[in-house]
Amino acid sequence: MPAIDYSYSQLAKRSNWPAKNAGVMVVFCIVGVVGIGLIFLFVMKKMAARKERRAQVI
Repeated sequence: MPAIDYSYSQLAKRSNWPAKNAGVMVVFCIVGVVGIGLIFLFVMKKMAARKERRAQVI
């Protein structure tokens, strides 16, 4: 069981990486928000095209 004790002690010793690298976390958040926004715009564009296509058929 030494492997379990070692892994537990490593988890207990973890440092606060985001606090030490705040700039990297800000960039990750900005990239995430931009990515989610682009996906949202793409989906909305596809939904509008689909709605328009349905309106033309009926």
